[in-house]
Amino acid sequence: MEDFGFDRLIYRVVRSFSHSAEGEGDDVVTLSSHPESYFNGYMENEFYRYAPTVRWTREHAGACSWRWVQEEDAAGRLSDIERKAHAFNQKMGVTAGYTVSFLNLSVRASGGIALTARHGLSQDDVDGIWNSDGDYILLINKILHLKLLQLPVAGSLSPLTLRQREVLEWAAEGKTAQDIAMIMDLTRPTIEKHLRLARQNLKVDNTAQAVMKAMNTNQIFCTMPSTLSFT
Repeated sequence: MEDFGFDRLIYRVVRSFSHSAEGEGDDVVTLSSHPESYFNGYMENEFYRYAPTVRWTREHAGACSWRWVQEEDAAGRLSDIERKAHAFNQKMGVTAGYTVSFLNLSVRASGGIALTARHGLSQDDVDGIWNSDGDYILLINKILHLKLLQLPVAGSLSPLTLRQREVLEWAAEGKTAQDIAMIMDLTRPTIEKHLRLARQNLKVDNTAQAVMKAMNTNQIFCTMPSTLSFT
């Protein structure tokens, strides 16, 4: 993205397992190339929830020029917290760029990436870049998003052991604990122990939830057994 003038990025995807639209900490992946001085303030003030472009990503798919934020502000359509987020960005030199919202495949999933232009570029400059290369930039970011979704990410969760992954994979196939015990040549209490520990590691209440969460974080049926810890 630096080749196109975007030198600071924030990528965020939420795959919520609750009724909360924002998800919990374990349901979220956030990647940033911003300096800590900006990123820490952005996160501590929860602007990832309330920035104007975040509202746009919830309601649209595609690319949004940050000129839209300026127009919303001038028209008085920003909420108080959105104006606070906008003022923070202005103060920190995050003034020109584009936001990409990825098409959601689930009502409990959302994702986007904010592309901040390097210092010295105006929004007019950025809009000119987008008019010339926007389709290609959008394609690159969509590919990034799809590849990141395929990586096994545990976040703050304890990674599953090989046994826990194996019993969850059999459970996903519809096998009972007794079936799994026969297949793996283990006792039923041992299988139930692995299932219980898997539920604890994934912070869920039952095995069905464990299977869903393990699949959504790519920890089962995956060729890459290791997990990546993102903040």
